[in-house]
Amino acid sequence: MSDPLPAPIWQDALSLCRDLQCGNLSAQTLMANIYARINTLNPALNALVDLLPEDQAMALAAEADAVPVSVRGPLHGLPMAPKDAVAVKGFATTWGFPGFAGKVESKDDELARRMREAGAIFIGHSNMPEFGLGSHTFNELYGGTFNPFDLSKTPGGSSGGAAVALAADLLPLADGSDLGGSLRNPASFCNVVGFRPSMGRMPFNRGFGWFGRMVTTGPMAKNVCDTAFMFSVIAGPDRGDPLTLPDPGITFLDALTPLNDQEIQGLRVAFSTDLGSLAIDPEVAQTVREAAKSMKSLGMHVAEAAPDLEGAMDVFQVQRAAGLRLLAARLDSTDADWRDKIKDTARWNIEKGLALSADELTQSELQRTVIYQRVSRFFEDYDALIIPAAQVPPFDANLDWVSEINGVNMPTYIDWMAVCCMISVTGLPAISVPGGFSESGLPIGVQIVGKPRGDLELLRIARAFETATEHGLRSPNLDTIR
Repeated sequence: MSDPLPAPIWQDALSLCRDLQCGNLSAQTLMANIYARINTLNPALNALVDLLPEDQAMALAAEADAVPVSVRGPLHGLPMAPKDAVAVKGFATTWGFPGFAGKVESKDDELARRMREAGAIFIGHSNMPEFGLGSHTFNELYGGTFNPFDLSKTPGGSSGGAAVALAADLLPLADGSDLGGSLRNPASFCNVVGFRPSMGRMPFNRGFGWFGRMVTTGPMAKNVCDTAFMFSVIAGPDRGDPLTLPDPGITFLDALTPLNDQEIQGLRVAFSTDLGSLAIDPEVAQTVREAAKSMKSLGMHVAEAAPDLEGAMDVFQVQRAAGLRLLAARLDSTDADWRDKIKDTARWNIEKGLALSADELTQSELQRTVIYQRVSRFFEDYDALIIPAAQVPPFDANLDWVSEINGVNMPTYIDWMAVCCMISVTGLPAISVPGGFSESGLPIGVQIVGKPRGDLELLRIARAFETATEHGLRSPNLDTIR
């Protein structure tokens, strides 16, 4: 008989971090609890990769416990495993590609530096799809990651390992990144929260500083308050980012203050099950309708409406592919035979980028500007927009991608993610919050989109929805996967 699975010794990450910071809980006690859960659950889930041996992690926890309380940061003694696209000193940043596995980083990138400066202890990475391409977490280097609500299903991606680690209480907090839904989709599939901030809120660490800028890092957690807390630590101005926003991260701790009745009753919320034209699974569409009813029952003014996002997927496809030209250059310098070693969808997308013409690039930027102007006008009338966070519930882990929804063919591996991709084009803040469950018990999240640079207001609206519905309190039955 296997040893019983120890329960997590935290109820929420915010209280946990405060206990660690003030010395009410030792980092060693927490580390032992987390490794006991990792050792029991991670072999089946495969959420965390490149893990430190437990004795090394415990030694780091002992060092953290020796730090005087007066100088401890907000993440003091907290075990963390950044997404495998984040450079962390002492670990390889592999992106799920064997060709990148040999190079150990000599320094942290800015996101990891902020977490380390706040006191986090790095114990490994969270798993992701190869190069972060596709909302389904599997790669040749580490294998697939599986949904704790049903091991036969995908957790989504590309921040799939992070979402699973949160859902299974392997970690109290996590980070991710989002180009076409990589924070929002796995949050939806795993019943956690994934927040895609406004462009410029998070430190910029790769790619184009201006053109085609759609990817951003962001926080993940099991509830909105923990997400806002994590955001307050990692957000804030970055001198190396030409689009950086000036608000310090601590600003977003104001999201911990709930909306009062007067504030709630003054909010205008739109909802759309399909953004006007997208193929959406019926259970997902019904979840959005129920979310709109919940907002209305709180006292918000709710109407069925959607912004005009015509052309957004064309822009997304071009600008996403353009960014992959940089990946092609790195692969060329790493392995001349890389085309024969990567997954078909990645090769197709990279080749699409290499084939783009100057006119296609220019037209995509002009079209993106027009789309933003239309969306900005829409949000003059609304404070938030409720839409699906994923167009389908979690799907079979043996499928590479969703090729059909409601009888509608998805031409590429990106099209089934359009409900997130189209929002990415706008640069607006968006958050995936637990919205309910399918008849078979699989999580379904809702995506709430905020006004331009309205990150704080969006977090507070999301918290009001979360408090009213309590869908996020439901956890997977982990006894079935040991």
